[in-house]
Formats: sequence, C-alpha cells, structure tokens
Amino acid sequence: MTLNLCVAQLNFTVGDMLGNARKIIDSAHAAYQKGARLLITPELSICGYAAEDLLLRPAFIDACDDALKTVARETAGLKGMAVVVGHPQGGGMRTRSVAVTRRFNMASVLVEGQVVAHYAKQELPNYQVFDERRYFTPGDQACVFDVSGVRVGLLICEDAWFEAAAQKAKEAGAQVLAVLNASPFHAGKGLEREQHMRQRVLACGLPLVYAHLVGGQDEVVFEGRSFALDAKGIVQMRAPAFLEDLPCVAFKAQSDSLEVLPATVTPVRSDEADLWDALVLGVRDYLGKNGFKKAILGLSGGIDSALVLAIAVDAIGSDQVHAVMMPSPYTADISWIDAREMAKRMDVRYDEISIASLFEGFKHTLVGQFVGLAEDTTEENIQARIRGTLLMAMSNKTGAIVLTTGNKSEMATGYCTLYGDMAGGFAVIKDVVKTLVFRLSHWRNENDPYGTCSRPIPERIITRPPSAELRPDQKDQDSLPDYEVLDAIIARYMENDEGIEALVADGFDRSDVEKVTRLIKLNEYKRRQAPVGIRVTHRSFGKDWRYPMTNKFRA
Repeated sequence: MTLNLCVAQLNFTVGDMLGNARKIIDSAHAAYQKGARLLITPELSICGYAAEDLLLRPAFIDACDDALKTVARETAGLKGMAVVVGHPQGGGMRTRSVAVTRRFNMASVLVEGQVVAHYAKQELPNYQVFDERRYFTPGDQACVFDVSGVRVGLLICEDAWFEAAAQKAKEAGAQVLAVLNASPFHAGKGLEREQHMRQRVLACGLPLVYAHLVGGQDEVVFEGRSFALDAKGIVQMRAPAFLEDLPCVAFKAQSDSLEVLPATVTPVRSDEADLWDALVLGVRDYLGKNGFKKAILGLSGGIDSALVLAIAVDAIGSDQVHAVMMPSPYTADISWIDAREMAKRMDVRYDEISIASLFEGFKHTLVGQFVGLAEDTTEENIQARIRGTLLMAMSNKTGAIVLTTGNKSEMATGYCTLYGDMAGGFAVIKDVVKTLVFRLSHWRNENDPYGTCSRPIPERIITRPPSAELRPDQKDQDSLPDYEVLDAIIARYMENDEGIEALVADGFDRSDVEKVTRLIKLNEYKRRQAPVGIRVTHRSFGKDWRYPMTNKFRA
C-alpha cells in the first residue's frame, strides 16, 4: 500500500479568500493528475497568515467558511482524493461588556466534497511575531484519517514543536504526521525547523511531512522549503525556498512501519542567498499585494541605498525603479560618480536634483529664529527632510512607493532623521545591520540570482568609509562605535535580551555598551514612526519589539 501526497507550497494573500481557494483547487487538480491522493496546504491557507484582527470580524469568518465550501465543491470530482485545508473556524457572542469567543485555528479534511474530519491547533504561540492567544481557543483532540490505506495524523505548526500533540496522534493510530505551517523566516530558521522536526519524529517514531507557506506579508516573509522526514529523521524531500511549488513524496506501508520513498531534495543554500531572496520576495509581495507597480528611492552613492536599489531591481525589474540623487553642498564628487555608475549598471531611470538652493532657502527663512545659535544637527536634519519631501512629492505624483534605505544599526541608535531619510512607504533593510549590509553587497556582486545585472555595486561604494554627508568630512564612525562592535552589542542586547553587565564582563568597553544601549532606548519614539520593513532576524524592530517610549529603566 502506497500513499502519494503533494504539498501545496503556495503564496497566499491575506483576505483574498476566493483567490486563495482557487490556488488550492488548482493545486488539488494538478496533484491528482500526478497520482497524488492527498494534498496538504499550509496553516490558515484559506485566509492567509497572519490575518490579525480581521479574525475578530464575523464577516471575515463567514467569507472563510464560504471559501472552504468552494474548495470542497470544486474538488468533489477527485475520487479518493483528500485535501487538507487550513482555515479559521468559529466565532463568538457578545454580552453587554465582553466578547466570549471560541474560534479555532483549524485544518479540515475534504474528501469528494465533504468535510470528513477536522483538527484544531492545540499549541498557540504568543511570542515574537505571534499573537494567536488573542484570536484562538486551543483544541485538545487528535485527528487521524485514512487515505489510500494509510493513517495520517494532523498537526498545525507549533503543535509539532512539543511532544503532546504528536503523541496523541500516534496513540490515535497515526502512521505519518502531516504538519500544516506558517512559520516566518529569519536567518537560519530553515535548519532550525528541520532539527526540531527531527527531534519530533525520533521521539514518536513516525515519519513527518511539513507543508509550509511561501510569500511576503507586511513585515514577515515565509520561505516555503517544505520537507519530509523518514522515521529516522533523514530528509527524503525538500522543496525549494522562496518559490511556489507542488512537491510530492510517497509513503509505502511495510509490515510494521511506513517507508518514505526518496524524492527531490533541494540542497541547503548559504545564509546570504536565503537573505537575499527573503528581501527580494518581501519587496515584491509588499508592493504587488498592495497595488504598487513602481518604486522610487534616494540614491546617495553610499552602500545602504546601493543595496536597496539592487534588491528593488531584482524584485520588480529595472524599468519599474526610479533612483534620485539629491546632492547637498557636502556631497562628495565620488558620491555623484558612483551613484551615476550604479544607476547605469542597473539600467534604472536616474535623476539628479540639487538641494543646495532649497537648503539655503530653509536657513534664510529660519535665520531670525536661530539668532545666536550655532549650526548643529538641526541643519543636518533639514537636508534629510528636504530629500524626504522631494521623494514623497514624486511618489504622490507618480504613484511609485518610496523605499527607505536605513539599516538596523541606524534604526537601533537613532542615526536617522524623522520625516527625512525615514520618510517612505517600505523600509527594505530595516532589519539588516550594517555589517550584514556589507556581506550582502559583496554576495550580490558575486552572484546574479535573477539575471538582472552582474556586479551591480561599484566597488568603491563598498570599500569607502560610510558617511551621511550632512556636514564637512562627516563619517558614521565619528559618532558610533565600529560597526563590528555596534552590531554585536545590538545582537546581544536587543535581539537576545542580554544585560549590560554581561556584555561588559565579556570584554565590551563599558562606554560603548552604555552609549549604544542608551541610544536604543532613547530612539524608540523614532522607530514607532518608521515605515514597516522586512523581518530577517529572530527579533526585529516591529512586532517583535514592544518597548514603551516613556521609560526610565536603564539596565
């Protein structure tokens, strides 16, 4: 007895229930033609992940119910085929003062037009970007169903990270575990998932197939990379990352076990390759799913804007990207030269708009207000805000979204200007620290994954000392520690919650640690007003980070 199954590794859109249903239906028919008799979709595939407070709206749940019925109806003719669909189910009632809710993160098994079984997620994550206890009630029952003579036990995402739900499925007779997932990407997460699932199969002695979502949704990206493990924890199938796919795998019944027949195993790639694809997919889906066709950005001749330009071109094509150089009196000649060269290499529209006269006009207008006061960061910020105003004006006029170019090191320390370089619609490298900016720039110059441009970033942009060029001879490191030190402090303090004394004990200079951690706290008000950006670490400045702006705690 052999069970052939496929995974619908698909890019769904939150709230597009009919579009999502159509993708599932088409995948079911394609899988059936391949000989599969089981299709597994990702977690909450009907509505997309994460639907957030849309889940609180009864009309949203009703639309999900209707879409599930559509999938059932349009797969009814697939004889002997089971389709497992992730969806929300249930609603609530409201008393005079409080809503009483029983809503479930559900997986339903559809066979020939009927729901023959369903499973409610038992472990509801409430950490990092997850808020599932806000929306769902945990289930407590196993779900095991028969298809092609094989007993399949369902789990949903977090369930498989713990022993209890898998053990319940095994006790209910499961021979293989099918796990529906929506697990956001961060660097290294793919191998981490496989390792945890390996622990699960070794603990319960059952093979496992992991069906994962792909695509960008606001600040998170899902990379796909669905896989299957045999009962020894060996990968027997792995789908490609960051692409829609319909990978298939077969399970053959033996006398007392289930053998996983070897299928296509996509090789594991470098962290840089995964990060690049995550950033490209994050840009493409945020723009595409929100109706933007074009993007505009300020190209300064520095490495951050160069990296964002390369990502944008790989995401949406050179003909849809507009780069604008806006020199000030402090802009170095090499910045002009390098910006022009990069725009030429990437074949994007490129314009130069001097802000010198506008800057002088602002200073003249304010001269009466600034009598007796020396020039300081105020004048630096005026330059950044002029640039932000010009980019937003061009965005308003043309409909192109402004991509901001600030990195995580700058966002952490406040080395950015509100309503200036922070003005825009999407912060592409908001979760990429400066040292990683350099790594990715080197990687992109050595690789051309989308066939858009070979070696797009002029070498001098990568090698010259970074500068905001807002005052004479300015360098980033004039006011910040070396980036290797800065980024290490950010990683340990902000991402891993390590304390100041622990960092000092490990050899970091106390003055550097206290300066950086003080800046992180002081600049929370800026980050609250920053555009959403792509999350690529396990803790980003976004839904992962929820610190008060008014805060006297300094440890």
